[in-house]
Amino acid sequence: MPQVNRQSRPAKISIFNHKGGVGKTTLTMNIAATLASMGRRVLLIDSDPQCNLTSYLISDDVVDDLLDKADSAEGQTIWSSVRPLSEATGGIRQIKPLPTSTDNLFILPGDIRLSEFESDLVEFWGQSLQRKPKGFRGTTALSEMVTKAGKDLKVDYIFYDSGPNIGPLNRVILLDSDFFIVPVSCDLFSLRALKTLGRTLSTWITEWSTICDLAPKDTILLKGKPQFLGYIPGNFRVYGGDVSSEQMHYLTRIEKEVFSQVIAILRRIDPSLAVGTTHQTKLGSLKDFGALVPASQREGKAIYHVNAGSIDQRREAKSALRLIAENVEARIKELG
Repeated sequence: MPQVNRQSRPAKISIFNHKGGVGKTTLTMNIAATLASMGRRVLLIDSDPQCNLTSYLISDDVVDDLLDKADSAEGQTIWSSVRPLSEATGGIRQIKPLPTSTDNLFILPGDIRLSEFESDLVEFWGQSLQRKPKGFRGTTALSEMVTKAGKDLKVDYIFYDSGPNIGPLNRVILLDSDFFIVPVSCDLFSLRALKTLGRTLSTWITEWSTICDLAPKDTILLKGKPQFLGYIPGNFRVYGGDVSSEQMHYLTRIEKEVFSQVIAILRRIDPSLAVGTTHQTKLGSLKDFGALVPASQREGKAIYHVNAGSIDQRREAKSALRLIAENVEARIKELG
């Protein structure tokens, strides 16, 4: 029997929405930092070739040095790890996560050259369909490296930060994840993107199931069944304690679209992929906190620890993120 690459590992979570501008990177970092502040050990994976998460948490001079050395034997980016596979010179190379300024929070740095690995993943996927061992090794390479890094650090959670697309890199990230969270902005384009998101996930899961059925004995495989942990509406404006009327309209529609375009579609494949009502899968919400977000990105801190905004704003942001973090943990416990 083929083997799913699960080992005794921490929960892997993807913050995923292929639409840009929904605040994936900011949300990923702030949920992770909040969990870290609660005493959990968290590993962040910057799997977006834009490297925004790395730039968020690591100083510019260190990032420049990491990118300059990525192709060398000293390389410590995710590209450094997968490069031997991409260039057909060897297997995956283990790299060490870097600590951040937040206690208990670590990161595997991204690299703009990860985009090159995307084209390799297309080839690996095709080879897997042909039952070729090279295809399975390539498809599961990132999972293997990330799993070992998390195990070595003894982390509780691993968060993937993904790019705004439905490409081959995001495909293996989602199929490697135990759970995924969908951030949604309160606008028409985000609603439309939900329709593509559900269908795309359904296709990926179904195709990987077929590949698993074809896999030779003792092949290491991705888990291939990411469970819907929940969704988080964000970037809405509040005036006098009320959400603006236009965005309230979208907030109401988001709940319906999440059910019809994500939950219902996943349940057709496997009911265990989307457990709970839309109310139960709403992990919280994060309004537009104005100056706190750019300050967070400049300072590399959670939005409630920055030197910007008012005390009340920071207190409100901390409360919102704490609720989201607690709901994430509760849902993971519920889903087992």
